[in-house]
Amino acid sequence: MRPFCQLVRREILLAWRDGAAIGVALGFYLIVVTLVPLGVGPDLKLLARIAPGILWIGLLLAALLSLPRMFETDLEDGSLDILASGSLPLEAVAAAKSAAHWVSSAIPLAALSPLAALLLNLDAEAYPVLLASVGVGTPAISFIGSVGAALTLRARRAGVLVALLMLPLFVPTLLFGIEAVTAGSIAAPEFWPAFLILCAISLATLVLGPVAAGAAIRLQLQE
Repeated sequence: MRPFCQLVRREILLAWRDGAAIGVALGFYLIVVTLVPLGVGPDLKLLARIAPGILWIGLLLAALLSLPRMFETDLEDGSLDILASGSLPLEAVAAAKSAAHWVSSAIPLAALSPLAALLLNLDAEAYPVLLASVGVGTPAISFIGSVGAALTLRARRAGVLVALLMLPLFVPTLLFGIEAVTAGSIAAPEFWPAFLILCAISLATLVLGPVAAGAAIRLQLQE
């Protein structure tokens, strides 16, 4: 357990020390949310109605920006070969990197979501729902995305390939995340089914994502 925690800590420190990927993701998220009102117009009711979809789509696309670099940097400097021959299995390495990606990318985006919701005139009662749905839904983005990052490890234009491969798998998380926020209140009966399915999706990816990513990394290292 200690090597796993050390790897997670290392990845988080490297991400924060670099800062470029996090800054680009946060900037992209704000740009998407800021440009939508300019395109839609000053209709506040319309903005409030489409706000859940815009917030989740912007968050998903922003998180995708940093996924291709999840394993690529370690492949370039030889760290991935060292990790593969270490005490941790590749599945645990993939899980650690996915967890670090979630902490360093998804959590800052989630923290920025209330400000983004304010720009889109989202009802204040939906803010707790937004934070709850983003908190339980974003692990699926990191753990599913790790599979795409591993599959495109040696590919050119890996970012485009990750998006093409993984976006269909992100659709359930996106739909139920939007549905949960659209419910608008934790007391609303429509909230709980969408929220619980969102939790189930994230739990399934926590188990299946590292297994698939570890197998993909092992295949890439054999080439």
